[in-house]
Amino acid sequence: MGPVEYGLLAAGWIAWVTPFAFKKRHASTAAKTDPRARWGILLQAIAYSLLWQGRFWTRSPGELRIAFSAASFLIAAWLCWTSVNALGRQWRLDAGVNTDHQLVRAGAYRFIRHPIYTSMFFLLLGTGLLVTPWPMLLISLILLAIGTQIRARIEDKLLAECFGASFDQYRREVGAYLPMPKRV
Repeated sequence: MGPVEYGLLAAGWIAWVTPFAFKKRHASTAAKTDPRARWGILLQAIAYSLLWQGRFWTRSPGELRIAFSAASFLIAAWLCWTSVNALGRQWRLDAGVNTDHQLVRAGAYRFIRHPIYTSMFFLLLGTGLLVTPWPMLLISLILLAIGTQIRARIEDKLLAECFGASFDQYRREVGAYLPMPKRV
């Protein structure tokens, strides 16, 4: 890997993490949480750690992988920025709903129910394309998908309990990780 690849890797991660760093923290009491979602966080963390298990500094990923990596980082950053901004005080690391929770349908949430998780997929893909051999990248993607599914199901259950029919309608209209085509 050369300076271009390292620069792209650093820029991609900085662009993704920045909205969390500048997000205003609000003291908000959780009305209900579900600590089981931490298993999903653990699997997601393992998925990211597996990306770095090779001698990536000894090889160049090639121009095509660099181009797809850059595109993945751009999508990840855009989704993260618009999602964190739209969520506002609803954002939490743990799965839970606040006492003053609102169902957010602005920003990327108009098209995707879990855009931060989608951004995490593109962040992993962008990173993996630069530093990870294909077999390990596939394993990482599978672990990320399992961990994300654990978290998303728990969050959807909490939101359904909190918002009832309103959330059920939102779930029918908006895909979990990718935009759904409009029904005619």
